[in-house]
Amino acid sequence: MPTTADVESVSACLGRVPQGDFEVAARDGAGAPVVICNAPFLRDETPMPTRYWLVDPALSAAVARLEAEGGVRAAALVVDPEHLADAHRAYAAERDAAIPCDHAGPRPYGGVGGTRVGVKCLHAHYAWFLAGGDDPVGRWVHEQLARP
Repeated sequence: MPTTADVESVSACLGRVPQGDFEVAARDGAGAPVVICNAPFLRDETPMPTRYWLVDPALSAAVARLEAEGGVRAAALVVDPEHLADAHRAYAAERDAAIPCDHAGPRPYGGVGGTRVGVKCLHAHYAWFLAGGDDPVGRWVHEQLARP
């Protein structure tokens, strides 16, 4: 469970109080949240397909610049499609494992960022990679951001 300081930090990063429960999945060197792991449903029971969320403002801005430069298309051209499909399946399986067996209502769907195939959001892929996920797009983003 996040601490009060974590909730305050994430709220400041998002510009609002999170609408669902979360855990901090990755922290920076000072201990601040970088990535959160969302519950599969918001508090109002709305399905939440995005399990991992990049909340660090500097990293979010850097990934946004990469997207604006055509990063989604570039990543889709270079990553192995089968490895990416495996990543989507693993992401969905992890999220779905957190859903109670007796849940009867709408469910979140898709893989990374709620998509079933391809690359949708570099932020979502990078967040899962930073949290330890085997995501080829997240790895690609990491390599791009490390370039001088």
